[in-house]
Amino acid sequence: MGINTAKPFLFFVLLLLRAYFSIAVDTLSKGQSLSAMNTDSISSNGSIFELGFFKRGTPPKFYLGIWFKRLVGERIVWIANKEKHLSDPSSSRLEFSEDGNLVLLEGSYKMPFWSTNLQNLPSNSTEAVLRDDGNFVLRDRSNVSAIFWESFNHPTNTWRPGAKLGMDKAGKVPKQLISWKNSENPSPGVFSLRLDPNESNQFILEWNRSQVYWRSGVWKGKSFNSFPEMRGLNHICNFSFVSNEKETYSTYSLYNTSRMSQFLITSNGQIQQYMWLSSAEPWFLFWAQPNSLSDVYALCGPFGIYHDNTSHPCDCPKGFEPFSDTQTRLNDWSGGCLRRHPLQCENRNAKKDWFQKIPNTTLPINWKAYSTVGARRCELACINSCSCIAYAHNNSGCMIWEGTLLNLQRLSDGGKVGQDIYLRLAADERQNTKGNKWIVWVIVAVLVLATGPLLCLFLCFSSKRKLKRRGEEASSNDILLYDFSTELQAINDATNTRDNAKKKGKKDAELPLFSYESVSAATNNFSTANKLGEGGFGPVYKGKLLKGQEIAVKMLSKRSGQGLEEFRNETILIAKLQHRNLVRLLGCCVEGDEKILIYEYMSNKSLDFYLFDPTMKRMLDWKTRIHIMEGIAQGLLYLHQYSRFRIIHRDLKPSNILLDSEMNPKISDFGMARIVGDNETQSKTNRIVGTYGYMSPEYALRGLYSVKSDVFSFGVLLLEIVSGKKNTCFYNNESLYLLSHAWELWRDGRSLELMDSTIGYPSCTSIMVRYINIGLLCVQKSPSDRPTMHDVKIPQ
Repeated sequence: MGINTAKPFLFFVLLLLRAYFSIAVDTLSKGQSLSAMNTDSISSNGSIFELGFFKRGTPPKFYLGIWFKRLVGERIVWIANKEKHLSDPSSSRLEFSEDGNLVLLEGSYKMPFWSTNLQNLPSNSTEAVLRDDGNFVLRDRSNVSAIFWESFNHPTNTWRPGAKLGMDKAGKVPKQLISWKNSENPSPGVFSLRLDPNESNQFILEWNRSQVYWRSGVWKGKSFNSFPEMRGLNHICNFSFVSNEKETYSTYSLYNTSRMSQFLITSNGQIQQYMWLSSAEPWFLFWAQPNSLSDVYALCGPFGIYHDNTSHPCDCPKGFEPFSDTQTRLNDWSGGCLRRHPLQCENRNAKKDWFQKIPNTTLPINWKAYSTVGARRCELACINSCSCIAYAHNNSGCMIWEGTLLNLQRLSDGGKVGQDIYLRLAADERQNTKGNKWIVWVIVAVLVLATGPLLCLFLCFSSKRKLKRRGEEASSNDILLYDFSTELQAINDATNTRDNAKKKGKKDAELPLFSYESVSAATNNFSTANKLGEGGFGPVYKGKLLKGQEIAVKMLSKRSGQGLEEFRNETILIAKLQHRNLVRLLGCCVEGDEKILIYEYMSNKSLDFYLFDPTMKRMLDWKTRIHIMEGIAQGLLYLHQYSRFRIIHRDLKPSNILLDSEMNPKISDFGMARIVGDNETQSKTNRIVGTYGYMSPEYALRGLYSVKSDVFSFGVLLLEIVSGKKNTCFYNNESLYLLSHAWELWRDGRSLELMDSTIGYPSCTSIMVRYINIGLLCVQKSPSDRPTMHDVKIPQ
């Protein structure tokens, strides 16, 4: 063989050897990465488990996970980014960050989708290893017994031998199993298995992290006393229960390591154990609890009805339809059922609601009882209350349900005897009799023949306008069907036509008003899983519409003291503010004592979430902080000078600066905002509201506020963004507040010492000094000494 022929041959052999060894590797080291585009993966030493990228759903959504490599059927045992899928596999990768953490990235985003998120790691000597037990660990390369992080401590929906299931007593952090939403969506579902937080040494299954529907019983040495299936496993599995000062947990191992076992919480709420005994046999289901799906709480979601002994256990009652098509296709009924037509109170018309009888059911819990009320009085009590959605009456008296119905079950014929429940439906759901139908048709025919074509045209025109108006009213009442993207396009449409002018006039005149029921359905009945946070105004929830649009739902506290007219006037006013650096108010809901605001959803939370957290603040590099400061300044300038009314925010602080998916800042929470006249320089109030540390001196002491009050708050915010420290929580030997510390550094010519150490020095330190100078000018004691937002020039 000649030299020229040998070279290509040797090169081909080297490529084969490289491919062989890269497939067998179980370790990821610094400088290496796994790419979703190239379907890179690592395998455990014995080729039992594989870690890499997989996809689910249509269109495909990508995840980083671990699965059995050689067993029949892909069984995912762990997922890193279960709460947020990757949408672009061409730029998704798993690699090490500079501080030694594992990070999952997509595209050019600086913020990781997922991270091990540890501090004080030996950044130059960490490595990640996939073990044969399915545990993915981050360890010290020079000391492999030093484990910094392991996937076993962060289970998803599967419990593997050797993993702990329990609770860390110090931080009360549960190691729990959470179901997938369905087989195509591994994001957290509504069912979970965890250790009872009341320290009763037993495990519980919960719906929505709140309603317990199964208990294992307490630990009795070798098994849990309400868990007889476990005793039959003692010759295969070695279970143990440990409780000490640091943690309480259960774990198990297999006597025969050639076998395999795993516990799985399914998307329909059961905890199941699967066994694999030999290569000649498939996985088989050893046991499942609860034994019957009828014992799973709210399996069919809000207003869904469970039918026993059927392959499709859930259905919707008359007048309702499934929340989404995945319910019938994937048996995912967590969204429940939605009304086809709004009730009388929601639709504000004169048509009376009626009740549909659902016979032989198990009654849902959480009713209001009226023991001395008869059947007719019970019906009247429900029909006269807008919040009542169902009633039942038996020998014990009257029961009324409000809000939504959960865990409604229809018993099979020949089984247990249940009770009748009467579900409230809209008048449009009532079917007319045949007699009424033909009478109506005769009258219409006579009128048409008698009056001729002119009346026919008039009726068609009137009917068309009426149907169109009803359609608009229905869409404005049901938030799940509302398309905010279309509304925004209509507002921004510059085409000067008569139709568009009418549309714009209507949008300007009134803020969309939505029903409480539809808002509740969009937030999964205001579930704790959807809760984003809570402040003095009340809780905020994440909602999702039928077309996939996400919203933020703010429930105003009943202690706010705002009247109905004041609330509606204020919301309509704020809705007219249109600026890219202001959070957009989409609509509101006013029913009974409930006052709810609907905002656009900000996926990256608020500025304080990053700015004051030692780990998260690293994601705010200098360029991002400049972008945020410039956006806040532009939003304030619009409020003070370019909006229809001059508006003073009065509560500008990091928690009221929300960040969208591209880290664009948006000023939010106008509950304390006030309007001043164009020529009005200062106003006074006897009710001082806001947050201390961000209030200007004249406002905090004398109740005087002006645009210069917002300028003072902006100055505080500017110094906090630059320093990464909170004004009211700052303390050193000489200063109690960040502002006084900044003044002292400026006076001594040491301003650069104020800069957040996590971002390093920018290439031009003069820009840094300029930002500090602007912040100090804005927080001067006298309002006349402070610049206006028009005078504030953000350096580039």
